Amino acid sequence: MTQDSENTLKVAQQAFEHFTHGLATGNWEAFLDMLTEDFTLWFPVGKFHGLNVGKERAREFFEYVSESFQGGLTLTLDRFTSNDTTVVFEFRDEGRLLEQPYKNRLAVSWDIRGDKICTYREYFGSDGKSY
Repeated sequence: MTQDSENTLKVAQQAFEHFTHGLATGNWEAFLDMLTEDFTLWFPVGKFHGLNVGKERAREFFEYVSESFQGGLTLTLDRFTSNDTTVVFEFRDEGRLLEQPYKNRLAVSWDIRGDKICTYREYFGSDGKSY
C-alpha cells in the first residue's frame, strides 16, 4: 500500500465514523468539517437528484436526510475498498423513513484530497423493506 493509499484510507475511515454518527444523531458538523469548500455530491433520486456543488449544498442535503429519517439510521458496514484517491463503502442501514420502516443497501464512493472529502457519490437499489 502506498503512502497516498494509506492517507486516503485513514481520512475516509475517520470521515465514515462521522458519517455514521450523523446518520444516527442528525449531528453532521464533524462530517461537514471534513468536506472541501468545492465539494460535489451526486445523488440518484429526489430533491437532490444529480450533481450538487458546494459545502452549503451538502449541509442542506444532510439536514434533509436527518429530517426524513427522524430517529436516525443504524448503519452496518459490510465492506470497503480503496485506492490512492477513492474509497467505496458498502453498507446496510435501517430506521424509519417518514414514519415507515426502512431498510436499504447502499454504496458511497468518496474521493479524498489531502485530509478532506472532495467528492461523494451514492448508489442504492433495495426495495426499502429487505436487505
